[in-house]
Amino acid sequence: QFFVFCHGLLQLSQLLVSGYLKSSISTIERRYGLSSQTSGLLASFNEVGNTLLIVFISYFGSRVHRPRFIGCGAILVSLAGFLMSLPHFITGPYEYDQSIASMLSNTTDLCEPGVPRSQRNLSDAGCTPHAARENHEVLLVMFVAQALLGIGGVPIQPFGISYIDDFANERNSPLYLGILFSVTVIGPGVAFMLGSAMLRFYVDIDKVTGDGVQLTNKDPRWVGAWWLGFLVAASLVAVSAVPYFFFPREMPKEQIKRINRYGDFPLVLLRNLRHPVYLLVVLAQVNLSAMVAGLATFMAKFLERQFSLTASLANMIIGAVNIPGAMVGIVVGGAILKRFQMSLRQCSAMCVLGMFLCLLVAFPLLFLGCPTQKVAGVTYSESSEFGHHALECNLQCNCPEKAYNPICGSNGIEYISPCSAGCGGVNINADNNSVLNYTNCSCISENGLVGFAKPGTCGTGCSHLVLPFVVLSCLAGILASTSHTPSFMLILRSIQPEDKSFAVGIQFMLLRVLAWMPGPVLYGSAIDTTCILWEKKCDRKAACRYYDNNLFRQRYLGLQFFFEVGAF
Repeated sequence: QFFVFCHGLLQLSQLLVSGYLKSSISTIERRYGLSSQTSGLLASFNEVGNTLLIVFISYFGSRVHRPRFIGCGAILVSLAGFLMSLPHFITGPYEYDQSIASMLSNTTDLCEPGVPRSQRNLSDAGCTPHAARENHEVLLVMFVAQALLGIGGVPIQPFGISYIDDFANERNSPLYLGILFSVTVIGPGVAFMLGSAMLRFYVDIDKVTGDGVQLTNKDPRWVGAWWLGFLVAASLVAVSAVPYFFFPREMPKEQIKRINRYGDFPLVLLRNLRHPVYLLVVLAQVNLSAMVAGLATFMAKFLERQFSLTASLANMIIGAVNIPGAMVGIVVGGAILKRFQMSLRQCSAMCVLGMFLCLLVAFPLLFLGCPTQKVAGVTYSESSEFGHHALECNLQCNCPEKAYNPICGSNGIEYISPCSAGCGGVNINADNNSVLNYTNCSCISENGLVGFAKPGTCGTGCSHLVLPFVVLSCLAGILASTSHTPSFMLILRSIQPEDKSFAVGIQFMLLRVLAWMPGPVLYGSAIDTTCILWEKKCDRKAACRYYDNNLFRQRYLGLQFFFEVGAF
């Protein structure tokens, strides 16, 4: 029982490390200028180390000191977690364009007609060879950390499960494994909640004093303390690893089960892959897993962009609503199976029904959303309304091209920076040095008067749709996950008993290779195609500033719908 407790704790903290990355992915993109394709590859990279080794490890499972192997794996995972946060400590503070001259820079992004463009380098200042190299180092460290995370995680689940199954009383074994299974489902939820808590703090909380931060967490330039969560999760893993070095190689228990040897590896493989039920169920699970992989990685980012939520709130919704919903679905599916003692045909009918209902509920999601707000020069050109006056309104300002400090004009149009709106003045709140509003903006005219602007984005005006969206997506998740347990039963009952552990191993490997690895990359690439304004860093594309929200929604949720149809 102590082993089960330790193993539950270890699995939870291991999932915290891998799940936390998904909760802070939009923040890391913004901080280090990554495209969604790159961040999707990063998120799925831990599966690479994992897949390469999992077959060997399951094969040698019975010949090694399992608890010690688990302990070593856990130490690797903990190292990986600390490595993930390293980029924060080796790079300088986060820089963004400011309207208030500070110790760091004396240039601002206001309209200053006398100042030539060459002196207003703003965010381009960091474009030295050193900065470019720094960015490569950051990516390298993170990819190495993800690979280590995958390798360290290899012995944890298979060895833990087989160790418990070998030495637990046959009557209690299902209970113990059930406990562990529920932990693996709760884990990601806890990770998103951790993300929600950490992203409320400013990223450089350890480098700058409170009054040096002029951003609120609603600002589109806000970057939360993404690295803090990795330190928390990695420390937890390190603590949970300790007891494993003190467990015996074998425990005295009733009887030890006969352990499978896979001498005729290729033969068994072919026999299972030729089995139609096994193959079809695994293919359905591949579709579902690909959907979940994309969902888990980019759902928070989608909510942030589509409904103008803070990263913290988006994570809170996923951790407190969507993931518990999926748990409910899994439990309900298992309960129905147990209650009605279903045959294999009824199991498959239940899977089909669950997926069909999921499709019905998920379809309306494609239409719940709003277009991108009007952004001058990006999604909207004023020349159509005011003749050509609007285009020249900021010519005398010599605006730096790269400036990004969105403001919302009193005319309801968003501008990329105060300079591009021709704003010459700024009012500052003396207490905390934050911007109250921008005045004297030559591009913003209302009834012939020169307008003003508020700092921050105008937002998509979509907040009224958040609730229906979350309710429907949660329902769709519950319905889809009712097919989880029956689909496992289909696999376990349709193959020969002696192939069981091997078949499950092959199933997990296929899910990894066909769904968990390519899924996030596929979703990230699809999201990138909907970007309408890229941040430029040293003449290369960095993170995306604005998406075409309608396209983002259609491609992101469309891909998800495609996989749901595939599973159905």
